[in-house]
Amino acid sequence: MALLIKLFLTVFILASATVTVTADDYVRPQPRKALHLPWDSKLSSYPQQVHISLSGDKHIRVSWITDDKSAPSVVEYGTSPGKYDSFAQGETTSYSYILYSSGKIHHVLIGPLEHNSVYFYRCGRQGPEFQLKTPPAQFPITFAVAGDLGQTGWTKSTLSHIDQCNYDVHLLPGDLAYADYIQHRWDTFGRLVQPLASSKPWMVTQGNHEVESIPLLKDGFVSYNSRWKMPFEESGSSSNLYYSFEVAGVHIIMLGSYSGYDEYSEQYSWLKEDLLKVDRKKTPWLVVLFHVPWYNSNTAHQGEGDDMMKAMEPLLYAASVDLVFAGHVHAYERSRRVYNRRVDPCGAVHITIGDGGNKEGLAAKYINPQPKWSEFREASFGHGELKIVNSTHAFWSWHRNDDDEPVKSDDIWITSLVSSGCVGRKRNKLANTLTTP
Repeated sequence: MALLIKLFLTVFILASATVTVTADDYVRPQPRKALHLPWDSKLSSYPQQVHISLSGDKHIRVSWITDDKSAPSVVEYGTSPGKYDSFAQGETTSYSYILYSSGKIHHVLIGPLEHNSVYFYRCGRQGPEFQLKTPPAQFPITFAVAGDLGQTGWTKSTLSHIDQCNYDVHLLPGDLAYADYIQHRWDTFGRLVQPLASSKPWMVTQGNHEVESIPLLKDGFVSYNSRWKMPFEESGSSSNLYYSFEVAGVHIIMLGSYSGYDEYSEQYSWLKEDLLKVDRKKTPWLVVLFHVPWYNSNTAHQGEGDDMMKAMEPLLYAASVDLVFAGHVHAYERSRRVYNRRVDPCGAVHITIGDGGNKEGLAAKYINPQPKWSEFREASFGHGELKIVNSTHAFWSWHRNDDDEPVKSDDIWITSLVSSGCVGRKRNKLANTLTTP
């Protein structure tokens, strides 16, 4: 009987899981060539789906999957091709999901590594050699930003454009594989992004397509948490769904739109503590990512971020957050500096960039007239590049997939709130807001 129930659930999920939006909200893009993901079964015992992430100062976490349950969780690495003078051992996990069983998922921490340096590494003592580059220790630093990736021809175009960008770290504000309960799609996504994700750190947070909960049978985020381990423990968080990290003068906070966020939640308490630890002399730039946008003039997903915004925006404002990135809405939008829905020179710039190339298409309908806080908006697939030049200035650009990489469809110089004096003026507000129980 239990097996029959599982079979029924599997059929039901496969038939219904991808229906998440209405046709009125989204417009299908013109089709591109189908994206094929070749995989040689003879190599299935080799490490696959390799990706890396930052994990504390001078350390990188290497993650991969093997079908062979006895494969060692070891990474050999060095600064010359084929010469590995260091190695590290790590941890493994696996999970089952209805009729699916994952391979052996490996997570290994390597380091300390030199900043702004190239390393060569091999996973599990076999398979191909990979190459990674560590981020710089100081400005300038460049981030590639793209959310809601999925696995379409448009995704492939986005990844190709990002590959042309001379970036140091990829920031992804949720919705990675669009597996939607169909677990092998996590595997195809891992293989799709491996060429980029194995060479530059990918820092991600979860979106609605990562939830994948089944009442009474499966908790949410099992697949996501097993495969994409982020440095939550290093930042004092109790959950992989929200964490922070620092790189080259930037403090970056990844929040969870689908984890509790009200004033009584663990995430809210952690956020207050994390913001209190930020040293703006050491990290003059403060950036936040989460999935559901707070400032959204698109008709799609309108108002879905309001509750989180009501709870957490006062904290971010008190801490003088410079930039906020979100996804979820499959279009691009950039705001002026804003707080409490009003233009505010000491507020954050909010950027919705959920246009990585997912299967659901574009959100092409906007609310008119355009709100005063909204500076630029367009329903096109693409990616963004944030180059933080120094402690006072950063250059943001957004690139459509239909354009060549050198073409900037939207760009702006951004001045940090530290240099504008906002941080100093809000020092008392910060203390009162973040220390009040």
